[in-house]
Amino acid sequence: MPVVRGKDIEVLFSASAIARRNLELAKEIAEREYDDLLVISILKGSFIFAADLIRAMHDTGLSPEVEFIFISSYGTGTTSGEVKVLRDIDNEVAGRDVLLIDDILESGKTLKFTRELMMSRGAKSVSIAVLLDKHTKRQTDLTADFVGFDCPDYFVVGYGMDVAHAFRELPFVGVVKGDA
Repeated sequence: MPVVRGKDIEVLFSASAIARRNLELAKEIAEREYDDLLVISILKGSFIFAADLIRAMHDTGLSPEVEFIFISSYGTGTTSGEVKVLRDIDNEVAGRDVLLIDDILESGKTLKFTRELMMSRGAKSVSIAVLLDKHTKRQTDLTADFVGFDCPDYFVVGYGMDVAHAFRELPFVGVVKGDA
């Protein structure tokens, strides 16, 4: 078990498993017939997953335009709260296929909010790719189109995900043992 910042962290999904799954997801995405694809990474947690997935998508022949939206639903806590846009995208989405990339689909509030926002702006379609899907916490009827891994009911860190701004840099997804 790795020790980071004096904390034991149990690895749930290794860096090599994530890399393999990203390639598989990119191939699944490339099989869809997207037209004028705009990929929107939901910050902050998805930044590492989005970067790796977009590079894998390039390897499959896709060349989407890339944008970032900063959506907040957690603050510094560990439970989902009010969803709000902290920084919006710059590009128009009207008439375009949009792929939202997020780190984890848990309550579904953030992704449902963002999907509805893009549809209200005239997106032709909005698909969702997530690294982790935590079914047990769902509060909406939203499902992702592309899922890296089903996630057990743990608060996870690493690979861009944090607890109180710590552990984002880890190359794997894990669970902090003891108090974070």
